[in-house]
Amino acid sequence: MQSEQNRNRTTLLISCPEKPGIISTVSNFLLEHQANIVQFDQHTTDPKAGMVFMRIEFDLSDFDSSYIKLQEDLDGLAEEYHMKWQLNNKREKKRMAIFVTKQDSCLMELIWRVKSGEIDADIPMVISNHNDLREIVEREGIPYHYIPVSVETKDEAEARTLELLEGKVDFIVLARYMQILSPEFISKFPNRIINIHHSFLPAFVGANPYVRAFNRGVKLIGATAHYVTNDLDEGPIIEQDVLRVTHRYTANDLKVAGRHVEKHVLAHAVAWHVENKVIVHGNKTIIFT
Repeated sequence: MQSEQNRNRTTLLISCPEKPGIISTVSNFLLEHQANIVQFDQHTTDPKAGMVFMRIEFDLSDFDSSYIKLQEDLDGLAEEYHMKWQLNNKREKKRMAIFVTKQDSCLMELIWRVKSGEIDADIPMVISNHNDLREIVEREGIPYHYIPVSVETKDEAEARTLELLEGKVDFIVLARYMQILSPEFISKFPNRIINIHHSFLPAFVGANPYVRAFNRGVKLIGATAHYVTNDLDEGPIIEQDVLRVTHRYTANDLKVAGRHVEKHVLAHAVAWHVENKVIVHGNKTIIFT
């Protein structure tokens, strides 16, 4: 059970043009709203003419009234300082839909981390274009929705998917979901769809990348987690990692090692998103870890 302090814990993310005194302005603003700041992180791209990014964690003594007033007054502050802001609190747990095809490693890693409390989110549903993983998902008490996708039925499948998601999820994780989402679908969840893929791109695009990497004799394999945009696999990067391999690795060894890297990189990215540690600026991210 969360303590009362944790239940009142709130996170504010801010991005705005740099201006002398902006840190003090934000701090005093929160003080006026009876916020007790417990952590304040900031990054400035250029002290004179750049952007400043802030992540502030604080507790509100009278949460029910203070939180609403804080939201209302942030609009005025944002207009004055040309801010973009996002306010989150511990009482509203994020809801994550997982999309998957046939590979279960990333899916099960996320389910395990949610079950163990390492990722503080709910999983209201898993959606797949195959039925292969239904049993292991439903065994965990999570609803599983099979929505087949083909060239002919893609629009219909996405419409059905959106109906399932409506009002029930806050973000989506593509846990090795081997379908390309349409621009119309992506527009419904801006910077709220997280994808994972191997880091051989763009060298080994398409099918069997680990076989071709083996044939090429690569010495590093890795994974990249990023937000999904209309530019395939080119969205803002959240997390990456690599693993050194040798000539002793077979093509199958590379696949196994790759799956381990992928699931851990994806889990880190999802956790940071859930913990409100990511600010997207253009096609880059600022990660407050």
